[in-house]
Amino acid sequence: MRKFTFWFAAILSAIAIFFSPAWCGTLELWDVYTKVLKKAKYVDLTHAFNPTIPVWPGFGNAKFRAGTAGQEIKGFCKVGEAFDYKKHGFISTAYDLVTDQYGTQLDPPAHFNQYGVTISDLPATYAIRPLVVIDIHAKVAKNPGYHATVADIKAWESKHGMIPPGSVVAIRSDWYKKWNQVKRFSQVPFPGIKLAALKFLHLERKILFHGHEPLDTDTTPNIEGETWLLTHNFCQAEGMMNLDKVPEAGALIIIGFAKPEGGTGGFARYVAVCPPDWKYGKSVEEEPGAPLPVQPYPNRRDKNGVLRPTP
Repeated sequence: MRKFTFWFAAILSAIAIFFSPAWCGTLELWDVYTKVLKKAKYVDLTHAFNPTIPVWPGFGNAKFRAGTAGQEIKGFCKVGEAFDYKKHGFISTAYDLVTDQYGTQLDPPAHFNQYGVTISDLPATYAIRPLVVIDIHAKVAKNPGYHATVADIKAWESKHGMIPPGSVVAIRSDWYKKWNQVKRFSQVPFPGIKLAALKFLHLERKILFHGHEPLDTDTTPNIEGETWLLTHNFCQAEGMMNLDKVPEAGALIIIGFAKPEGGTGGFARYVAVCPPDWKYGKSVEEEPGAPLPVQPYPNRRDKNGVLRPTP
């Protein structure tokens, strides 16, 4: 824990330079990137979504298909014609997204709350926060319907200290490993978090939001946890993954989400930023991202319209 605390403190100290009176338009934040963030390990906490993933049956599944021309361009394309690598020099994909509550997501209050803010109202300050991981996976292995409690949170604090205000608290259940068991994934019993624990995190520890691996907060008849959160103007993350591959304390989380105006959900991307010596993930030095690798086979659509490298 000491090295995580040191690493996290180093980031905060470096970022604090930006806010000091001595910062007069110089480039200290670039130094934070070069000296800290470039060497950190990055772990993706996000499922890719497609037409076959688990989803609440009331919504149904998305559909993927080739993008087509919406109007005629003489000598180039006709209305309804699918764009093609050979003929047009590019392709595109059209998505029939039946809901914004799909895959790994960020729920804003407007999902349940008539007066709640929508996804496009969330501030840019959501972008990066401390990440806390509460591990209940051993209890879930014995009882699939186990819900995290205040005692689980206090057990974390007895090891790592008080949860930082404004942090994101993720509940690790390892339920994400059942993602491909589509029928089982959202069937009761599945793990969740108790209402008392949610109130403790938000009202006592003043966190930004919590996240979990299933697609619902709890299994009570009225979804009491999600109802309380959203009607009290808090957000939550659903459908997270790889929480077993990040430290319980000392990491950061980068939060990105689509911004449809007035949206009641956000197709989200969560990435954990872990210490440089962490055993999982890749650093910018290891995967610089440009140029990107070449696919082993040409991209072709499968039967569900998903583009994949295919022999």
